[in-house]
Amino acid sequence: MQTDLMKYYTPEEQKAMDRAFKELVSSAYQPLSRKEKALIKKAYEVAKEAHKNQRRKSGEPYIFHPIAVARIVGAEIGLGPTSIASALLHDTVEDTDITIDFLRREFGEKIAQIVDGLTKIKKLPKDSDLSIQAENFRKLLLTINEDVRVILIKIADRLHNMQTMDSMPKYKQERIASETLYIYAPLAHRLGLYNIKTQLEDLSLKYTDPEAYEEIVTKLEKSAKDRQQYIEKFKKIVEGRLREEGLDVAIEGRPKSIYSIYKKMKKKGVSFEEVYDIFAIRIIYKSPDIKQEKKLAWTIFSIITDLFKYNPNRVRNWLDQPRSTGYQALHVTVLGPENKWVEVQIRSERMHEIAEKGYAAHYKYKQGKDEVQEMGVDRWLNQLRDILNNPQTDTMEFLDDIRLDLYSEEIHVLTPKGDVVSLPKGATVLDFAFYIHTDVGLHTRAAEVNNRIVPLNYVLNSGDVVHIMTSPTQKPKFQWLNITKTGRARSKIKAFLRQEENEIVEEGKAVLQRKLRHLKLKYNDDTIQKLQKFFKLPTSRDLFYKVGTGEITNENLKAFVDSQRLFSGLFKTRWGRKAKPQPIEGEAVNYDLIVFGKDEQRFDYSLANCCTPLPGDEIFGFITINEGIKVHKKTCPNAIHLQSRFAHRIIPAKWIDSSQQEFKVRLKVRGADRPGIVSDISRLITLELKYDMRDIEFHDLNGVFEGEVAVYLKNTSQLKELMLKLKEIEGVEKVEKL
Repeated sequence: MQTDLMKYYTPEEQKAMDRAFKELVSSAYQPLSRKEKALIKKAYEVAKEAHKNQRRKSGEPYIFHPIAVARIVGAEIGLGPTSIASALLHDTVEDTDITIDFLRREFGEKIAQIVDGLTKIKKLPKDSDLSIQAENFRKLLLTINEDVRVILIKIADRLHNMQTMDSMPKYKQERIASETLYIYAPLAHRLGLYNIKTQLEDLSLKYTDPEAYEEIVTKLEKSAKDRQQYIEKFKKIVEGRLREEGLDVAIEGRPKSIYSIYKKMKKKGVSFEEVYDIFAIRIIYKSPDIKQEKKLAWTIFSIITDLFKYNPNRVRNWLDQPRSTGYQALHVTVLGPENKWVEVQIRSERMHEIAEKGYAAHYKYKQGKDEVQEMGVDRWLNQLRDILNNPQTDTMEFLDDIRLDLYSEEIHVLTPKGDVVSLPKGATVLDFAFYIHTDVGLHTRAAEVNNRIVPLNYVLNSGDVVHIMTSPTQKPKFQWLNITKTGRARSKIKAFLRQEENEIVEEGKAVLQRKLRHLKLKYNDDTIQKLQKFFKLPTSRDLFYKVGTGEITNENLKAFVDSQRLFSGLFKTRWGRKAKPQPIEGEAVNYDLIVFGKDEQRFDYSLANCCTPLPGDEIFGFITINEGIKVHKKTCPNAIHLQSRFAHRIIPAKWIDSSQQEFKVRLKVRGADRPGIVSDISRLITLELKYDMRDIEFHDLNGVFEGEVAVYLKNTSQLKELMLKLKEIEGVEKVEKL
């Protein structure tokens, strides 16, 4: 076998892959016996032989990919020999002549089952009309019913793919990064894989917003020395006091992730320099046993808050009620040296290991230790299985419901008996009812919170005591979907409603046929599509349902008929037909400014109202069902959602000529008021830059001015220049595009 492989791998490559394999084995989180090492070695030899004809886009032998994935599985996630061997073999069945039967004979049922689960995720029927990504995500989550290790290996596979994407085309990088942000990073978060979640988010940002990524990386590198000096100063003050109390601690500082800094900058509209908690300080302490952990944590908290002033609103106690990811710690934000606010995280070595390794470390500590509470992720997995077992859940709805639970912050509420229930922040009493039991949720008529009757949409807070009152005659309503936060509650409500809905839909269909006949309109697909568009409904089922419930009345249908007569001479824009769209405010009139695809073809399109792209912006096209191509900015708030769920309907797009077209832009300007500031702004726009200013309005608010300016511009470069020069005017503090 070795002689044959020399035809495919150079001696240097053989040495490199053997070295990578040894590092994989030596870095395993769990101790490996001689027998387990032999199993992993065998999997490596089989994978090396199977992939001998394959190379990655970078040119290196393909075997380096499964070795890297297995290393992440063993070292970073902390799984055992079965998972490491499965990771080495994870692409063999899909990409080579290896079969599941061969793996079953050579490696046993469990490894064959895991590899089979990983292979099924990637296989879809050719005629599937669902988003490939959406169905893949569903298949990924369905493997939980078989073995959660499939998901963990798939997350490791995605991480290594993200780490090695530089050789891919840009459009593929953006699609894969969007998928990663949409589902893989939230999954890693929910499974307690903090380090992997952080890497996935940071790498996704690198490809979805490279300018912002590079800016934050550069500024973090520049501030690294100052940050380390600050950490040393903090340690010097704290370390001695802690050791005086006989505490064995390690103090370290770590910058917040690039993506979390990016989110704060976006959410608060501030610069990098204005994000005050760029890094956190961790105090990791040794505890003689698990029973002493909480006492020692509060002792450290007491010492820290004696030394520094702290913000009582920024204390987070995850000691008594760990997060559902298993995370335990005590957080406090203090005013440290140089009067800088800094977050301090207090963890035992056990807590730290679970925070870093997540799922696997939890089970290491859970074995034989009754003191360790059941990890919240177990409860989440059980709830997820419950949702997955609901056959009526649509793929897209399923993903939306699941994502509700992935990233949510948590609250802890109590049953009347004192049992603690963890729910996502924003959950209502109705979510609580479905958490207790499906039948309780379906028949909820009212609730008491802290002995006071509240409505079903009452939002719960940590510490609330909740009592649900039921009635056998009560049943779910559609409005309940608007007041529930958890995927479990929403999936159960939808399943119940669909049973009743089918009858209403069939009735509505028959009623619509009769009414259209009376209005002298044909009942056919074209009419149904026009009705959907007129009433802004996504599917014909929605149309029939609203007719069946009476929400669409005779008057509504007559209005539709009148609209058809009014516009009978106009063509409606649809994908595949040339037509002249009617311009709306904010859209370009010259519709040849944007070209699509590799061949730079020209199609009819319209600009998305959610992000209103300007010439010069980086853009993409999205093929809608009824409205042709909508053009979005790559930084659009909906970009990740669209690219991850509907990648097959995304087409590359770019501006080819923006010299003749102007766009109306409104800017909000704020700052310290002074005489003449409005005339200075007007002079800059009309005389210096010679732009067409159409509207200007300012107000004085006790020495602070705020106002809006409307200007016609040709492209993004002009917009950036104008905003930059406005900020240079004395007194102007903030300029933003509305």
